[in-house]
Amino acid sequence: MRARKGAKALADLVGKAMTPACRKRGFASVDILAAWPDIVGERYGERVQPERLVWPRRTGEDGEMTADPATLVVHTDGATAMMLSHETPQLIERINTFYGWAAVGRIKIIQRPVARPHKDGPRRARPLTIEEKKRLEGHVEAVADDRLREALKKLGAEIIARSASKPE
Repeated sequence: MRARKGAKALADLVGKAMTPACRKRGFASVDILAAWPDIVGERYGERVQPERLVWPRRTGEDGEMTADPATLVVHTDGATAMMLSHETPQLIERINTFYGWAAVGRIKIIQRPVARPHKDGPRRARPLTIEEKKRLEGHVEAVADDRLREALKKLGAEIIARSASKPE
């Protein structure tokens, strides 16, 4: 059997390429970087950037290597650093919940600007033709609930406008 060739998800390819770079910075994988906005929430998602995990290694009493919780180094601007310093216990708890064990014991905050990704606004959908509007009305006219019918019309209009080629 031959291996199937086809399109692969970009996340799979980028994740595999980024993992060695992440490991140099102490992260086991790219997962925490990808999930960072979900972990820290809307308030810090774009304002705080994780830089690296510093893992202290100590030898236990019996000569075995033991891993203490790591220090997460993050950077942010001055005003956010002050707010973040008051909420570090909650943030550590969220990060450890993500990992599933007490991986992070401390957060070190470095004040420097964070590069924010440039976001373009949502792309505006083209207006529907009269024929498309009539066809859409025909599909949703049997829906009894007015709010549901209007919501379906909006959804349908967006789908039609984005999927069909622009009329000439």
